[in-house]
Amino acid sequence: MTLALTLSLRFGLAKTLWMMLGELVGVGTVVILSAVGVATLLLAKPWLFDILRYGGGCYLIYLGYQMWLSKGNLALTTDKAATTRFSRRSLITQGFTTAIANPKGWAFFIALLPPFLDPDRALAGQLVVFTALILSLEFCCLLIYASGGRALAHYLKDPKHQRTLNRGSGTLLACVGVWLMLS
Repeated sequence: MTLALTLSLRFGLAKTLWMMLGELVGVGTVVILSAVGVATLLLAKPWLFDILRYGGGCYLIYLGYQMWLSKGNLALTTDKAATTRFSRRSLITQGFTTAIANPKGWAFFIALLPPFLDPDRALAGQLVVFTALILSLEFCCLLIYASGGRALAHYLKDPKHQRTLNRGSGTLLACVGVWLMLS
């Protein structure tokens, strides 16, 4: 389950928006650093790209498989954390840290970026467009998770529904992994 969904279930939308800002900055950082690293690798040793692509594809398929095996548990509590006050700065920092410390995000972007980067064109322009697209999609998804979190809370308390969500997400991850390996 995403950070935004968990937060909206526990804290409400207003606090979640601050954390989303930090997460978006973190995701943007991961995208840019991944792209620079991948571009450097593509120019220096193009054959490593294939290893990276197949490895990343296999990793995404593995993650999808693990999600399929998941029994479906939510980390929802009714403790006092929901009424705890957090500063905007701490919420932004927590969102940023969550984004940059997620190894799946790094692996995803390192594996996903190469098919979209043209080594014969300027990296900066490609990176601006790609990062803007990724952050727009990320923001839309975070808004959907955050605003739908309260509505889904009752539905997701049932482990059967959690398994269904995990299996759908796992299938999508595995499909992206296969696409990466075939592209």
